[in-house]
Amino acid sequence: MTNPKITLIQGDITKLEVECIVNAANKYLAPGGGVCGAIHKAAGPRLAQECRSIGNCPEGSAIITNGHDLKQKWVIHAVGPQFNRTPNPENVLAACYHNALVLAEENRVESIAFPCISTGVFGFPQYEAAQIAINSTLTFENFISVSEVYFCCFGSKDFQIYTDLLSKMQGDFAKT
Repeated sequence: MTNPKITLIQGDITKLEVECIVNAANKYLAPGGGVCGAIHKAAGPRLAQECRSIGNCPEGSAIITNGHDLKQKWVIHAVGPQFNRTPNPENVLAACYHNALVLAEENRVESIAFPCISTGVFGFPQYEAAQIAINSTLTFENFISVSEVYFCCFGSKDFQIYTDLLSKMQGDFAKT
């Protein structure tokens, strides 16, 4: 299969009409703030119960759970790096995107939405994080079932960064 359609959207990731959303998770897979808190709140308490049953997840890794009360069937929890604490944070962030896409393919996901992983309390610079997210997606070589990838930015600054980068890197992409 060829590379999937890339769509950039500004809004609430939990409201998207996609099969799978990615959670910017912490290593404990516990409800937190930002996108993680929003996903856990929308999914209901069974998501936290399922995550507790799994335990911890190392930085750069990802696990998949049910969506529970979300409209999405799946949640992939990708644990991003803490920018000033994690060695080689760029490589760890790239691994988050790669491992999330591997899980999506293993579960035959057709559409997936990524938030801006590690740019909140984990302190990753937004521009660099967006570059890594886009590059990791565009260079992923094992697309079979995934036909649509969404980058969902909650804030206008992230949305503008992704708009600028996607315009330069890919040329043609959908923006809503």
